[in-house]
Amino acid sequence: MSIWFGEPSVEWANSRIAGTMIETLGIEITEIADDAIRARMPVDARSRQPAGVLHGGASVALAETLASWGATFAADPATSYCVGLEINANHVRPVAEGWVFGEARPLNIGRTVQIWEIRITDERGKLVCVSRCTMAVLPRPTEY
Repeated sequence: MSIWFGEPSVEWANSRIAGTMIETLGIEITEIADDAIRARMPVDARSRQPAGVLHGGASVALAETLASWGATFAADPATSYCVGLEINANHVRPVAEGWVFGEARPLNIGRTVQIWEIRITDERGKLVCVSRCTMAVLPRPTEY
C-alpha cells in the first residue's frame, strides 16, 4: 500500500530543481517506492569539505531534500504544504569520491507533523549518515 497522496513523479520532482541548492549539489531523485523516496548525490568539488571528504552539510541537504519531497508527496496538495521544522544528522563514515545514496522513510505521517528517517550510504552500501527530519504540515493558503 502506498503512503503517497496521488501519484508522485520522479520526473516532476527533478524538473523543479533549476536554480536551487539541489541543482548546485547535483542531487537527483531516483525512485519513489510505495513507502520510500530515494535520491543520489555526487561526492565532488561541490559537496566536499576542505579535508577532501563529503561535507556534513551536503549530507544534511540531501536528507532534508528527501524529507521535504516525501512530506510533500504524503500530504494533500489542495489543502496543505510542508516545511522543515527540525533536522539532525549523525555522520558515520567519510566518503571522498563517487556517489552517495539517500533513502527516506516516514516514522510518522500525522495531520500536522511528519517525521522522516533518512539513511545515506556509499556505493558499497555502507552507512555514511543517518538523519531524522521533522516536517510541519501547514494549511494552505498561508504560503510565504
